[in-house]
Amino acid sequence: MAPEPVKKNGPACHFCGTPVENPREVYRSSTCPSCDKDLKVCLNCRFYSPGAHWDCVETIDEQVVEKDKANFCTFFSFRESPSKPGGSKSPDAKEKTKRKLDQLFGDG
Repeated sequence: MAPEPVKKNGPACHFCGTPVENPREVYRSSTCPSCDKDLKVCLNCRFYSPGAHWDCVETIDEQVVEKDKANFCTFFSFRESPSKPGGSKSPDAKEKTKRKLDQLFGDG
């Protein structure tokens, strides 16, 4: 019996790249079966767009601060193609980069 082909496109966990079987059934409490990280997070959402207002192209009422944690956003829709696992900087890495820029250019 031939092995199943590896799925290259389609919804997948941002953190580890594991394909999500049914992205329409991802809820706030849903976690990835491989890495156990939250699935309903901004980093998995098709509306997530760093640099947009509150990093979202939807007109959300409240800012979601922790983009890698489960949230109650009603606009959430799994992205069709997976983002590169570990592709976005963690909040700690962003803060470190900001501190370096502040040291270089001053606090403004």
